[in-house]
Amino acid sequence: MSTKEEIQEENRKIRYLRFLVDFSLNYIAQSDISPEEAFDLVEKVKRQACILFPGKEETFEIIYRPRFQRVIHQRFRFH
Repeated sequence: MSTKEEIQEENRKIRYLRFLVDFSLNYIAQSDISPEEAFDLVEKVKRQACILFPGKEETFEIIYRPRFQRVIHQRFRFH
């Protein structure tokens, strides 16, 4: 059974990852970066997510990768 402190820590990690993803999505959409830099940023966010949540790489691919792909495709007009 999880303790109250463990639940609070898990919630803190979730909030941090959500902030990191949202900030990165906005940065990609609004800044003057190249597609390569955008793809690199996605990989850095993924690495951070895997540090926060070891063994959850597939979860990142299912939940966050499509959001990043959508923003990158819109920003750089990929088809």
